[in-house]
Amino acid sequence: MKFKSNIVALMVASIILLIIIPLPPFALDMMLIFNLTLSLVILLLSMYIKESLEFSIFPSILLITTLMRVALNISSTRLILGHGGEAGHVIKTFGEFVIQGNPVVGIIIFVILVVVQFIVITKGAERVAEVAARFTLDAMPGKQMAIDADLNSGLITEQEARIRRSKIQREADFYGAMDGASKFVKGDAIVSIIIVLINIIAGNVIGLVEGGKTFDEVLAIYTVATVGDGLVSQLPALLISAATGMIVTRAASENSLSHDLSTQLLSKPIILTIVGCILLTLCLIPGMPILAIVPIAVVLILLGLRIKNKETDTPEEVAQEPVSEVNFYKNTENIYSLLNIEPIEMEFGYSLIPLVDESRGGNFIDRAVMLRRQFASDIGVVIPSVRLRDNASINPNQYIIKLKGEAVATGEVLVDHYLAMNVSGTEEEIEGIDTYEPAFHLSAKWIREEMRSTAQMYGYSVIDALSVVITHLSEVIKKHSHELLGRQDVNSLLDNFKKTNKALVEDIIPSVIGVGDLQKVLANLLMEQIPIRDLTTILETVGDFGVNIKDTELLTEYVRQALRRTITRKFTKDGKLRVITLNPDLENLIMNNVKKTEQGSYITLDPDIMQQIVTAHVTEVGKISELVSEPVILASPIIRIYYKKLIEQFAPDTIVLSFNEIETTVQIQSIGTISIAEPVKIGA
Repeated sequence: MKFKSNIVALMVASIILLIIIPLPPFALDMMLIFNLTLSLVILLLSMYIKESLEFSIFPSILLITTLMRVALNISSTRLILGHGGEAGHVIKTFGEFVIQGNPVVGIIIFVILVVVQFIVITKGAERVAEVAARFTLDAMPGKQMAIDADLNSGLITEQEARIRRSKIQREADFYGAMDGASKFVKGDAIVSIIIVLINIIAGNVIGLVEGGKTFDEVLAIYTVATVGDGLVSQLPALLISAATGMIVTRAASENSLSHDLSTQLLSKPIILTIVGCILLTLCLIPGMPILAIVPIAVVLILLGLRIKNKETDTPEEVAQEPVSEVNFYKNTENIYSLLNIEPIEMEFGYSLIPLVDESRGGNFIDRAVMLRRQFASDIGVVIPSVRLRDNASINPNQYIIKLKGEAVATGEVLVDHYLAMNVSGTEEEIEGIDTYEPAFHLSAKWIREEMRSTAQMYGYSVIDALSVVITHLSEVIKKHSHELLGRQDVNSLLDNFKKTNKALVEDIIPSVIGVGDLQKVLANLLMEQIPIRDLTTILETVGDFGVNIKDTELLTEYVRQALRRTITRKFTKDGKLRVITLNPDLENLIMNNVKKTEQGSYITLDPDIMQQIVTAHVTEVGKISELVSEPVILASPIIRIYYKKLIEQFAPDTIVLSFNEIETTVQIQSIGTISIAEPVKIGA
């Protein structure tokens, strides 16, 4: 295994040594055959791949093979000039086979080969790689936005989006590398020409100086060796250049080259028949080689007729008339498609389409992506994709937010206006359309763009229409996040958590608690706006108490106490917490009227007493509404859950904490006490 990881480094080091260490003719023959074999493998591989990224290491291989050819050229030059033209059997055989007794013809063939490679193939591949790199980089932002759009519309999963983004980045890196690597082949062709000239000129000079041979003998010896060396080095270079061109031109293909040739060239059989007939007409020209033309023409005509008959035997799909709605739903499978509902869905009036449509400059999808990131970072939940639809039946400026197919919130915005809210309490009035902010129901005004600077100068908070919609969507999701967290989502959270803490998950799930009960605990936390990012603490607490406690609501209370640091950070400011406390008599009253069953626990207070508690709660909260924007009720640990249950129907946004959920370093200030007006005797 270690050898495999180091084989490339050893290979490159060996190539460097070839430049320095003289090779015997036999070793040079082996290396030349290996170079030719490697080039054939690369060429055939480039023909069978479906896309360029299947051969992503090609730029590196291009550099290695170019370096190898240069090293072999130097080694062969050393043998040609130092051993009287004897550089092994491979070079000699290539030279004699091509030259066949005529050095001039051999040199011309070699020059043509080098020119074809340099001007036609190498220059073309270089240009294609350059353009592909430029276009790939320019198209990256659009491709990224298309992926985000598919992700938000639910067409792909988060994992699929991650894979597609990685592929886009790899494509950009690949074509950028190919743009530079194609220069290696170009430089190799130039070096080959220079080496050929050096071998011929220097070889003839050395042969004449050493003496013993005539000029014709010297010319023949060194010409054969030089041309053979050039062909042996240029043939692999030609194969590599062809492979380079094939790889960078595979951008528009989804299949191998063989498959594309067989399907695309033969896709129109009438063309083959016409070409065959044209070839037959050439036989009418005097002097044309009829025996060479007729077989090719007959093959083309027969092949075209055969493919045409085969297509007739296999009828193509006939374009069908549009199926009526009644006929479509006669198929039971099509009925099931109506049962699917989207976790989160938004409908927009036609005036709001520019906010959503990317072709009109809308960036709602980008903002929604960042919203998902924010929720994952803040509360530890990956919210589902938001399905976007237009709805011509609603107000043009209206939007509807739906959860699981049902509308939970609506709002109206003016696309070409800004929403101005008087958060600073300034007395300055600005001109605009009176409205209210949909997320928090604050008084506001829609103002024109030219009034924006003036409103900000007066102390108004000014936000654009898209930010209004995104804020409203964020608050709706935050309020209903416990409804969106299903068992499948919990499984996904656990699978992700296993990557870093596999032992903890396997120890708790399912031996201590099942996924369904864990989902209830997490939903209970989210219902009261407690983040669930700290899965380590949550699972460890469940593991400690879940063995003996099967009531998920009571188990949630222990988890809340373990998350006291998170709760303290969320609800305190500057280390201080202003709270409303419960009268001890009221706490005792509630505790003595709790009934526990196998299905859970509930309060059995008389309706009149419950009404008194609710009235006292609303009254006390109203007294301090000017002091604190978000009142907090502080109760004893055993009472917290029951008081929350009692009051949530009448004041669902009430924050109820227990003493055990607050860090001891926090300074708690009681600014009110809730007590019932008339004491009630227990047991009366």
